[in-house]
Amino acid sequence: MRRYSHAMVCGLGASGLAAARLLRAEGAHVLAVDERDTPETQAAAAAVCAAGAAAVLGARQPPAGEFDVAIASPGLPGDGPFLAAVRQRGIPVVAELELGWSRFRGRTLAVTGSNGKSCVVKALAECLAAAGQRAVPCGNYGPPACQAALDPSAADWLVIEASSFQLETCAEFRTDIGVLLNVLPNHLDRHGTFDAYARLKARLFAGQRADDFALAPPEWRALFQAWSGGAGQWATFGAAGAADYGYAPGRLAAPDGGAIDLAGSYFDNDVLGPNAAALFGAALAAGVPPATVAAVLRRFAPLPHRAESVGECRGVLYVDDSKATNLAALVASVRMQARPVWLIAGGRPKETEFAAARPVLRDRVRGVLLIGEAAPAMAAAWRGAVPCTECGTLARAVAAARRAARAGEVVLLAPACTSYDQFRSYGERGDAFRKLVAEKD
Repeated sequence: MRRYSHAMVCGLGASGLAAARLLRAEGAHVLAVDERDTPETQAAAAAVCAAGAAAVLGARQPPAGEFDVAIASPGLPGDGPFLAAVRQRGIPVVAELELGWSRFRGRTLAVTGSNGKSCVVKALAECLAAAGQRAVPCGNYGPPACQAALDPSAADWLVIEASSFQLETCAEFRTDIGVLLNVLPNHLDRHGTFDAYARLKARLFAGQRADDFALAPPEWRALFQAWSGGAGQWATFGAAGAADYGYAPGRLAAPDGGAIDLAGSYFDNDVLGPNAAALFGAALAAGVPPATVAAVLRRFAPLPHRAESVGECRGVLYVDDSKATNLAALVASVRMQARPVWLIAGGRPKETEFAAARPVLRDRVRGVLLIGEAAPAMAAAWRGAVPCTECGTLARAVAAARRAARAGEVVLLAPACTSYDQFRSYGERGDAFRKLVAEKD
């Protein structure tokens, strides 16, 4: 990808700030623009100005000027009015992810999907490191790709978590190894339809060449191969016997007959086992020995707010899965629990078809304690399958759970919604849950 002389960076979150710094390091004139004017964007504007760029906040239209590129942060919808106005002026739009990737000199392993991406990226980076490779996890997990690429020779691999928001404005991105974990309804508030969302995921594979490697669930392989048009070598993962790389309880198997022991690890369950099979295939394709993968997975520590145990009181276990921000993640989180569940759910919804969770709620959940904007809709969808109580706030939901749960049960925060109605992030929501659990009666 070419070097730029005059760049507009659209969006001043972490990705925009990293893009501005990378472009300034290359000698480009940079104007960073954000529609927001908040304390957070003011701090980011000060940082880019300190790097020699200029910044405009509260912009409703792209500022005047001559630019040979506009770098899109993932927070800006690719077909939204701001980027549409940029394109109308004939300015090419490039994703921040693609800019960072284009400056990197090593190899790339990228993971997309609706759920479970961050833990798989973390595990893959740890597998590569354990095999003596310098690996930097980045993208949606870890630093932005542009930050990781500031020293393009500092790593052998970029291990990228690629979201639909990032892929939306990618055109030339190519990954040596690509993984599609799953495709479930998510971000429909932005993308409109499930088909549009799924096709954006396929962009991960569009630039692959004949010697690149692609992994997908069996049910998605043909569609994604056709949608992407990529030329990579495709393989599948999933349950043992139904895919090239397979999971069975306590075990992962490769198509050449090799297998590793997974028993007792974080991934040794029906929900995460297929993800482990995917990362096994990707790690082998990257040259990691099977024994190294096994050792990494057995000692793997999950990321915060992903099915994380945060305390036990009077025999009741409390689990923070605040990162479960869509309905499919809620269902998976409930299925992972070995105890009867008291579920805390709700927040700002990204989808509306909550009734799809009724079977697992009926079978596994003692009661649902609802919070936030989605509470009325969730209650309407789930009543009759499971007792529902509208609590309003997380504090009231935890208090209600404390009263209701009995020894041998679990209180699970798996909201199936974003946090933005009551918290700034899923992490802040999870931290609040942990704090409430630690409070004395």
